[in-house]
Amino acid sequence: MKRVVITGIGIYSSLGIDKEEVKDSLFKGKSGIVFDAKRKDIGFRSALTGMVKEPDLKGLLDRRQRKSMAEQCNYAFVSSNEALTQANIDLDFLSQNEMGIIFGNDSSSKAVIESVDGVRAKKDTTLLGSGSIFQAMNCTVTMNLSTIFKLRGINMTLSAACASGSHSVGMGYILIRNGYQDMVMCGGAQEINPNAMASFDGISAFSTNESNPTKASKPFDRDRDGLVPGGGAATLILESLESAEKRGADIIAEVVGYGFSSNGEHISNPNLDGQVRSLEMALKQAEMLPKDIDYINAHATSTPVGDTFEAQAIHKVFGSQTPVTSTKSMTGHECWMAGASELVYSMIMMKHGFIAPNINFENPDEFSKKINIFADTEERTLRTILSNSFGFGGTNSSVIITTYD
Repeated sequence: MKRVVITGIGIYSSLGIDKEEVKDSLFKGKSGIVFDAKRKDIGFRSALTGMVKEPDLKGLLDRRQRKSMAEQCNYAFVSSNEALTQANIDLDFLSQNEMGIIFGNDSSSKAVIESVDGVRAKKDTTLLGSGSIFQAMNCTVTMNLSTIFKLRGINMTLSAACASGSHSVGMGYILIRNGYQDMVMCGGAQEINPNAMASFDGISAFSTNESNPTKASKPFDRDRDGLVPGGGAATLILESLESAEKRGADIIAEVVGYGFSSNGEHISNPNLDGQVRSLEMALKQAEMLPKDIDYINAHATSTPVGDTFEAQAIHKVFGSQTPVTSTKSMTGHECWMAGASELVYSMIMMKHGFIAPNINFENPDEFSKKINIFADTEERTLRTILSNSFGFGGTNSSVIITTYD
């Protein structure tokens, strides 16, 4: 089995448009959550969101390329550019070497709705334009980035609800570990437009603490009342150790464990057994014990039920000592990208020697008080981190990353 390392990371989120901005936000515990008035105009119960500004890609991509890209694909282009630059990989290299792409993405709602609205208004499908179909498909990110960056390996979008980004890294890890690919661009992307989130709002999944947006997302806190949607994109460049050494690449970290499971029960409610099996599988694959994990970036989305089950799962496997925080306290729930972005956030912490705070954690409940949640920034050396992602349909993913020796 080949060793799998990470040689580049990129991020575009409500915490910043690059790694440096995101590092500052993480260290300061700065929230990216705002009140978005247009959501109220549409009829949302909650107008809160982790705000991400639209990147200007003029001058970077031509008009033909841009018109095929949905909102989340624009974010993914920026994060992928940053990751490739750090990995010291350019188009000349990619034209001569095979790299695959696996991205987590589970919707392209805005593009679909705008296409249908256009047909209804004009009564003529031929007026939609050729770019419409490439924006509307869930694989908009992988189909566009694979052509822009001239990627010739595996080309696949992974759709697994809020575990999509994490599973994409896990699948890239498996392909490289077993010799199918030497390099895979992995990540997750999430649109933030209201069209993508109306149904979540309709089932009362969102926090309604609109009077103080930055205080609304409170994972593990007793008084949490729902999640806050966020979005953007995150990219990780995975390589076999041999490939990275051959290129003389700087190695950021090593992927050493990937655990997964399905609850096999309720379509939206979590269960303890599924999460525990995912955690234990990741540890087994990494050949590690619970005490070997220095930090857990929890999935915890700030929902009453979800955080309860995760706190129990963490306590059952890791006990009370392992440091835990949820960066969703600052970003909101980045949904399809969350598993990838939270790995990037964790590697930023690893590089700069700190644990980002679980902000707004003021009053633990009976379950969260049993685990070691950090409400404030802690400067600490991190060698090994574990990131959890759990999604609708009972899909669970846990990824372990360690410093490279």
